[in-house]
Amino acid sequence: MLHANKSASLHLLTGTALSHGVAPGERLSSLETDIEERTPLQSAVIHLKNRHNLLIKTCNAAFILLASLLIGLSIAFLTRFILLWPGSELQHKFDEYHALFQVLGSNQTISDHLAVLTREPHVAGTPENFATAEYVLSTFQKYKLSAYYTDYNVLVSYPLDRKLSLTQPNGSVLNLSLKEEALAEDSYTQSKEVIPAFHAYAPSGNISADVVYVNYGREEDFKKLKELGVDVNGTIVIARYGKLYRGDIVDNAAKAGALAAILYSDPQDYAENGTHGYYPQSKWLPSSGIQRGTTFQGVGDPLTPGWPSTSYAERLDSTSSEAHLPKIPSLPISSSDARPILVALNGSIAPPEWHGGLDVPTYRVGRGAGRLHFSYTANLTRVPIRNVYAAIKGFEEPDRYVLLGNHRDAWTFGAVDPSSGTAALLELSHRLSKLVDHGWRPRRTILLCSWDAEEFGLVGSTEWVEQNLDLLSARAVAYINVDCAVAGPGFFAAATPQLDDLLQKITKKVQDPDSPHKTIYDSWLASGGGSFPLIGRFYDHSSDYTAFVQHMGVPAIDFYFGADYPVYHSLYDNYNWMKKFGDPCFQRHVAASTVWGLLALELADNLLLPFSYVTYSTELQAYVKTVEEQLLAAKAPHDVTVAPLNFALSKFQSAAVKISQEAEDMKHLVSNKRTINDQLLLAERAFLDVDGLRRKPWFKHLVYGPLRNHSGPSSFPGILDALADAVAPGSLQNWAVIQHEIWRVSRVIIRAALVLQGELN
Repeated sequence: MLHANKSASLHLLTGTALSHGVAPGERLSSLETDIEERTPLQSAVIHLKNRHNLLIKTCNAAFILLASLLIGLSIAFLTRFILLWPGSELQHKFDEYHALFQVLGSNQTISDHLAVLTREPHVAGTPENFATAEYVLSTFQKYKLSAYYTDYNVLVSYPLDRKLSLTQPNGSVLNLSLKEEALAEDSYTQSKEVIPAFHAYAPSGNISADVVYVNYGREEDFKKLKELGVDVNGTIVIARYGKLYRGDIVDNAAKAGALAAILYSDPQDYAENGTHGYYPQSKWLPSSGIQRGTTFQGVGDPLTPGWPSTSYAERLDSTSSEAHLPKIPSLPISSSDARPILVALNGSIAPPEWHGGLDVPTYRVGRGAGRLHFSYTANLTRVPIRNVYAAIKGFEEPDRYVLLGNHRDAWTFGAVDPSSGTAALLELSHRLSKLVDHGWRPRRTILLCSWDAEEFGLVGSTEWVEQNLDLLSARAVAYINVDCAVAGPGFFAAATPQLDDLLQKITKKVQDPDSPHKTIYDSWLASGGGSFPLIGRFYDHSSDYTAFVQHMGVPAIDFYFGADYPVYHSLYDNYNWMKKFGDPCFQRHVAASTVWGLLALELADNLLLPFSYVTYSTELQAYVKTVEEQLLAAKAPHDVTVAPLNFALSKFQSAAVKISQEAEDMKHLVSNKRTINDQLLLAERAFLDVDGLRRKPWFKHLVYGPLRNHSGPSSFPGILDALADAVAPGSLQNWAVIQHEIWRVSRVIIRAALVLQGELN
């Protein structure tokens, strides 16, 4: 730096000399002569004058600088006073903006968006899906929002060839159609662009084998077959959808020694046993309907587990065990194709609860006498995918992000899954843009996210989180996910517990679209039959909240209208089905958009984040009690104890009450809320453990995460998995592992308590 400054001074001096038209050497000699001819007094006077002039200039500059600073500080103080004082005009203005948002909903806008989004089938990686990305981007831009996108290059699979034939007991061969029926009443079903039904990432194979019926393909179903003396090894299993993630069905079959798996949608589960007809006369899945879907056991791009799939990323080989790709071929089929297979089976009669709604003499388990020949060729390939975003920058805390997300890719037309959510997101963005036109700006930044390739395994959202993990860990306030916004009547929601109160508050403000004299909260409460509405938790990894909650520890909400819908992932999930059965007037879509937006506005505009960790402590207490009861039922040794959990819980409860009181006390104070807000948003991160779950290390959250086999509620999944291992037949009953898992959970609860306390020990 010294050399740089010296050089600059020399250039300045030389430049001044040259500007006078005199050679530098001459000018310096003249100046030296003038100085030598001055008397000491003259020199002193000149020196004093120069110092005086310099002092005046310095004082003037200092005065101007001081005045500027004072004016700036005054403006900053007054602005902060206006912004933070609860009784200020601006604070009331936020409420007015939120009320305005609520009345800006448009059924027609949502219907129009949905019609465009579902015009063509749009599987991830196809030109049709890139067209939906362009539509979302251009719509955000049309609404004058700051919009952009990111691309990733990820592994997907598509079917090249599928054949399934049945050798019947009489020796005749029946080639199964593997097709969904085109309907004259529905032009969408006549499209030639619909991808044939398949399971994503299923490996290629060519197998001939006996068949065994395995009910829902759960661990207990395979255990029952073993009790019945049925050997699954070397067979092709046929299972019905309905109780377990399809990837787990295939994985269970592989572990039992099966060579392939065939999955179908039984009328009992997807058509009310045919008692109310089928689509298009009713909402129920036709007998030719087929449920597509992924069988991937991981999350994100299989080739980049834990890091983003950018163009320069390291990638695993697809044969690596770390890629967690399925081990055996599988294929989804219709109930009409499943029927002759089940009719051809002999062997024991299946247990009564295994009987479905197919018109067969009786459900038998096999093996034989029917025999299947299954041939499948997959195209495992890398393709580009595109996430699209729109941001509304916060005026006070632009570095705090309230995130709203929905995925955009679909297996076919995807009117329910996911385009009802995408249409709601676009309508919501339109409302927010109108608020901006009226002068509103959020206190914190709102980021709208349209994810790609969710259907293959939450790929788009996971890659983005992995790429931005450090920044998001510091800045993300909450994530609100809407996948299938509307599938029918009835409100359903899941949340991390600190957001329960906010969710209830907002649903009390919005009219139930199916009951004009009730709020959503009223109907939601009544549907559960209790004192509080039923709020689910994030036990599985079935939608894009997964990376936010279970990998990054961000508070989250997920909600939708309508329980499981029968045409899920089939040809018949199209605009026509939605218009006839899902939401004929699109009022449910408007309600979904309203709830979504009001949640975001509360999180973005409130001075204090609307989080309640007292509610969280109540939930944790219930989970500890459940563990205690399960240990007792398993007859665990006395030295396996939940005492560490109880100790940690007492610390957490005290911290939750303390920060709740502090937040209440601060409501009427003019002060910076940043510190307490940071404690509130970071506490969820403390439930993460760097090592993650034992068999699923990518999942870092020790309170909420998937069990090894995805079935059932799984608070404290590490403890429950260890307990399941200990009580399994033939296990070594390693109770020490259970106690270790109890200690691990206890430690993260104490860490969360320390964050809420906000003080170093």
